[in-house]
Amino acid sequence: MNAIADYRTYPLISPLLRVTLAPDLIEVTWADQRRSPFHHLWLRDNCPCPQCVYSVTREQVFEIADVPETLQAMSVEVDRDGALHVQWDDGHESRFDPGWLRAHAYDEASRAEQQARRVNKRHWVAGLELPVFEYDAVMEDPKALLDWLLAVRDIGLTQVRGVPTAPGSLSALAERISFIRQSNFGVLFNVQSRADADSNAYTAFNLPLHTDLPTRELQPGLQFLHCLVNDAEGGDSRFVDGFAIAQTLRQEDPDAYRLLCEIPVEFRNKDRRSDYRCLAPVIALDALGEVAEIRMANFLRGPLNLPPQWVLPYYRAYRRFIEMTREARFQFHQRLEAGQLWCFDNRRTLHARDAFDPASGARHFQGCYVDRDELLSRIWVLQR
Repeated sequence: MNAIADYRTYPLISPLLRVTLAPDLIEVTWADQRRSPFHHLWLRDNCPCPQCVYSVTREQVFEIADVPETLQAMSVEVDRDGALHVQWDDGHESRFDPGWLRAHAYDEASRAEQQARRVNKRHWVAGLELPVFEYDAVMEDPKALLDWLLAVRDIGLTQVRGVPTAPGSLSALAERISFIRQSNFGVLFNVQSRADADSNAYTAFNLPLHTDLPTRELQPGLQFLHCLVNDAEGGDSRFVDGFAIAQTLRQEDPDAYRLLCEIPVEFRNKDRRSDYRCLAPVIALDALGEVAEIRMANFLRGPLNLPPQWVLPYYRAYRRFIEMTREARFQFHQRLEAGQLWCFDNRRTLHARDAFDPASGARHFQGCYVDRDELLSRIWVLQR
């Protein structure tokens, strides 16, 4: 009988000392004297045995609606291997690994530990010590790859150097994470000034701080910008941490912060062959109320459609956010040279480009997108 149905391993933090059977739950006392209640339905819902979890996919085939709501444990014990063994009143048996059980315990102390282990996004402002990685290392060494991906996840802005400058070289690096997300701009898109531009990115003038594709229901998670040649005057890159700006706005102007979280605006991306639109707030919060996403590209925003009494308050909040992105205290500024690339969290880090003179020299970048889910999945697999 399996005691765990997962690809991950769970260290034994503290052995099971004793278990007590109650009408609706089992109380576990650990060797370190922590007490954890586990309700009968919760345990039955998480039974890892082959009848409940298909061993090939390690996905559940049991549904909690398959047993009565009044399900009870008939007996419970710590077996000789230290696992929790439960005999149910319908004849089913379950066995739980103590490392897995402790990792998923939901007593107050355990939940506090789990909360403390959540990913801590490191907000940054001007003076950021840019995380820099070498292409050969991240292509060949799993540890270097993991270090890079953790920096992308936690800081949201990284640089990779020593990248081959042949067109298309970006693909191999992006695919070290996962597959590339295609858009109407292609799998790889060429950032060059051209007369028939279908985006302001493909011109020579200044691009203000923005996130890419806010017009999509799901903005791309990661953006790569790879410099093949940069001989033109101007065109330096600028970045701000949108999460740091949102946090500062919340402290300095909570009313503006609230409006940007609660009131959606429409972003539009239109050209001769496509028309994308998305109605969403500038600041999106996750299920725990933390900032999860910034959506901002003023050149892609449609006219406000708000009740009259909210138009001026919203403009005040919106203007304040843009003003903060322009403040030197938040900005990181650097020129990208041939063989270097940016990889950043597009749903967090706003990026901009200074105007450049196309007559002064060639400038050719290639870019692509990879979704955040793929980044997180790759991290989990490398860590396990």
